[in-house]
Amino acid sequence: MSSHPIEFSEDLQDTSPATRIGLSRAGVSRSAKAIRLAFGGSEHYMDATVECVVDLDPDQKGVHMSRFEEEVNEAIDAVLIGQAVAIEALAANIARRVVERQGALRGMATIRARYPVEKRTPVTDVATQEMYGLIGTAAARPGSSRRAVGVSAQGMNACPCAQGLVREQAEAALAADGFTSDEIDRIVARVPIATHNQRARGTLIVGSPDGRDVPADALIEIVEDGMSSEIYELLKRPDELYVVDKAHRRPRFVEDSVREMIAGVIARFPELPDDAFISAHQENYETIHTHDVEAERHGVLGEMRAEVAGGAHAHRHLTLPEWLDGPT
Repeated sequence: MSSHPIEFSEDLQDTSPATRIGLSRAGVSRSAKAIRLAFGGSEHYMDATVECVVDLDPDQKGVHMSRFEEEVNEAIDAVLIGQAVAIEALAANIARRVVERQGALRGMATIRARYPVEKRTPVTDVATQEMYGLIGTAAARPGSSRRAVGVSAQGMNACPCAQGLVREQAEAALAADGFTSDEIDRIVARVPIATHNQRARGTLIVGSPDGRDVPADALIEIVEDGMSSEIYELLKRPDELYVVDKAHRRPRFVEDSVREMIAGVIARFPELPDDAFISAHQENYETIHTHDVEAERHGVLGEMRAEVAGGAHAHRHLTLPEWLDGPT
């Protein structure tokens, strides 16, 4: 076999398709990469997966898949030899590159990475490593782009419904044993009430139209605080007691956790404009049912601020792809 490159007469991707229909997205997904990112005030190497897509003209048979990899690699190499950037900035750089290289009207890039954080257990102060997810996503058109940053974190929720049933049963049993109403109130206020628990995974994505940085480590704190309790890979017995007690004193539905995430963003980032974007999603893994439960809210921050203040409810919520596309 000859070692000289063969010159092909036809670029099949640039030919006309058999059926003339444009495509909303075409590209590569689950491309595994090692990337260097700025996170939490320092630089870190992380394992990541990258997705790059563009729209496809009805007169073009296919996209040039190898060009996606070339642009991703060049963007990552630029970070490796230069200054580390936030995950959403890298996604925006990749999106702009693929739009230019593919000659597309719109492109989108999403990076997902996992990052270890050393934490201390709440009582015994033992070091433990916790894994968090980082998300950077961006859309680009010729001359413009928008980006958003996200995180995912695990925690636990204690079910308020079952806890209410157990409380009523305990109050009835105490009354039957001769305790007064005041004594019963004091007892149930003092003693944690049993309920069933759910391990949870919350995901929070925030984007600002002016491209201002939103610290991912602050978003992790907001996600964890929205649950009944944070959780730890390592727990000594005093720590286990602390986590279980905390969770049962802060019972929350999955819907509560999503609302608390949004409230946390509103309180933590008052400087964000009303046309900033938020997506809050949580999935809880049930213990007494064979199904799981989830809740989500996405849309612009101004609508959510208005609802919290008692204003009208927005009946249609802007999606992340719509927001990334920018104003029409």
